[in-house]
Order: sequence, then structure tokens, then C-alpha cells
Amino acid sequence: MAEIRNYTINFGPQHPSAHGVLRLVLELDGEVVERADPHIGLLHRGTEKLAETRTWVQSVPYMDRLDYVSMMCNEHAYCMAIERLLGVDVPERAQYIRVMFDEVTRILNHLLNIGTHALDIGAMTMVLYTFREREDLMDVYEAVSGARMHAAYYRPGGVYRDLPDQMPQYEVSKWKNAETVRQLNETRQGSLLDFLEDFTNRFPKYCDEYETLLTDNRIWKQRTVGIGVVTPEQAKAWGFTGAMLRGSGVAWDLRKKQPYEVYDRMDFDVPIGKEGDCYDRYLVRMEEMRQSNRIIKQCIDWLRKNPGPVITSNYKVAPPPRESMKSNMEELIHHFKLFSEGIHVPEGEVYAAVEHPKGEFGVYAVSDGANKPYRVKLRAPGFAHLAAMDEMARGHLIADVVAIIGTMDVVFGEIDR
Repeated sequence: MAEIRNYTINFGPQHPSAHGVLRLVLELDGEVVERADPHIGLLHRGTEKLAETRTWVQSVPYMDRLDYVSMMCNEHAYCMAIERLLGVDVPERAQYIRVMFDEVTRILNHLLNIGTHALDIGAMTMVLYTFREREDLMDVYEAVSGARMHAAYYRPGGVYRDLPDQMPQYEVSKWKNAETVRQLNETRQGSLLDFLEDFTNRFPKYCDEYETLLTDNRIWKQRTVGIGVVTPEQAKAWGFTGAMLRGSGVAWDLRKKQPYEVYDRMDFDVPIGKEGDCYDRYLVRMEEMRQSNRIIKQCIDWLRKNPGPVITSNYKVAPPPRESMKSNMEELIHHFKLFSEGIHVPEGEVYAAVEHPKGEFGVYAVSDGANKPYRVKLRAPGFAHLAAMDEMARGHLIADVVAIIGTMDVVFGEIDR
């Protein structure tokens, strides 16, 4: 009689569904997963240690590169940590801008997740739809910061600059004729807020299109319903946050439970799942995008009516306006000291967390009174989720491992920081 033995195989990092840098060591009984051992370390860039060698402000762009799909949300937590140590107030307009861009970022993140999750499972069309909308929001990022992804737009004390009064325009080229350019520029005639408002009016219809493609799709449901089930007790014990926790029926959202900035003034709902499987987590993310759209609309209305400063007037924290810097010696000294030496943050320690698209992203920072952090520790939501891979995948087939990785929405910049 033939002996039965388990096989151990590498899943990734070259596997397309492992997204480049995840190595899973799977122990298999036939095609059933007996054990899944995630190996990280292929993307390690030592962000936490690098932050100790840079001034407080110089580390803001490192935050963009952690979860490189949720750039401004990472910056937000880091800037909030610095502001709490400094005791600096953020102008109201800057708070609304931050909340608006947090929600733009949430939509960007979920669009990528739903598109690539479907792609991993075999639904090709979905990613083409979601990237179409991501392009508009990337343009919003670019208009405000000059960069499509790594914005470095949030600063301690506010944001880098106010929202622009005009959007960049497409120009006629050998790839785009005059008629195509005219159509593309139709929504770009006004300010950034006009462009974003037009997007929020169109977006619910796009969400309906995604649901038409996936929500009742027989194959999608076969691949996600009952897969990677997590009970509410398990989710809490494993340190799950975000859609991974809410998909299991736990109504925990920092925007409601521990509001920061102006989230306590926003009218929105927190979707929760019932079954705790991959399908429920997909539905939670779909509804979260619709709720983010609601929040963005409210921010646009307020920002239209309320002009004002977008960064603190404390020149030991934020640079003075360029005009006064060029005409006043005092401001010139502040500017020079700020960019050569950085902010001197008072001694102390702080933890600041935001409801990041993937869960609770936290920054624990220790200051010894110098112009650099003594220690920065990042609480990445994806790290806790990936740690549960073994428990979630056990007893499932190899094909289901792909669905579970997709539902976790892992990005390795933050996991392997």
C-alpha cells in the first residue's frame, strides 16, 4: 500500500497572487492546506530605524511608502502623533481637507483591493473598471501635491497648501486627438472641488457596475462564500481591525468610537458583515466606498463655504508664507532653522491611530527633546491579518489560499516595514 505523506511547497514570491513579495510555505495533504507559514523579509526597508536618523518632517515621505495604496492615511497618523507631542492645533479647514483626502484614499485603496482580488480569483474585467476610477482620484492627488502616489501632502500642523483653483488639462498629442481631449477636459474646467464633486456624483453608478459584475456572480460567490471564516471572538483575539474585523460583525471603527479631526461632524454609517467570510468582507468594502463618497460630499460643501488657513501659524512648526519670508528677517530665520534643523519636539511619548482603509494604523513615537524621533514604532494593520494566515487557511484548498490573501488586502510596505 502506498504511503501517504504531506508535501511542503512554496507559494510565492513569484506567484502572481502573492503580489511580488509574500512567501508562504504551505504543508499540503493532497490539495488541502494543513499548515501555512508566512515568510516576510523580501521587501524590508527599515522604515522605523530610518526615521530615527531623519528630522521629524523628513520622515513624512517614508509614511507614503509603507502602505503605498493608502498614502495620505499613513501620513495622517504620523502627523497627528507629532501634533500631540507639540500641542499644536490644526486649522479647521486643514482638518476638513485631511478628512476629505482620507476618504479619497479609502476609495483608492478599496478599488485596488476589489479589482485585484477579483483578478487573483480569475475575474479579468473587474480590474479594468476599478482602475478607470482610480485614474480620476490619482489626478486629484496629483493636482494637490504634484505626485500621483507619494504625496507628502500632510504636514505637522496642517497640510502643505490649499486646494488648487484649477485642474490640469489634457493636451492634444499623437495619442489623443482634439475631440478626445475635449471630452476628457469637460469635467476639468473648474477647481479641484468641482472636479471631485463631479466624481462623487458619478461614483454611485460605478459602484452599481462593480456589484453587477461581482455581487451575484455565481463563480465569485463559489470562490468567496464560506472561505476564510473568522468568528467575532477570533477576530478580536487576533488583533484584526478595519474591514477584516467588521466583516465578522464587530462594529468597531475609530472614526465613530474615537473620532479625530472632524469625523464627529460627519454623517455616515459603518457597514458590518454577518458570516465573517471573504464574501462578507468584500461587501463591507463595497459599502465603505459608498459611505466614503458621502463623507467627501459633506467635506466639499463645507470647504466651498469656509476659506481660511490650512497650516498652523506657529513658525517653529510650519514655515512662514513665502512672501513674508522674502521680506522679513525674522521669518527668514524661522524658515532657515526649520529646514536646516527641523522641529524640536518636547520630550514624551505618544500613540496616534487612524481608521486606515486596511484597519487601525498607529504610530507610537518617543521624543527625547531633539529634532529627530528617539523611537518610532508603527502598528500596521496588515501585519496582524497576515499572522492569522495559518488559522484562516487550514483545511481549505490551495485555490482558496488565493482568495484569503486577497480578502486580507495585504500590502508589504507596512507589513515588512
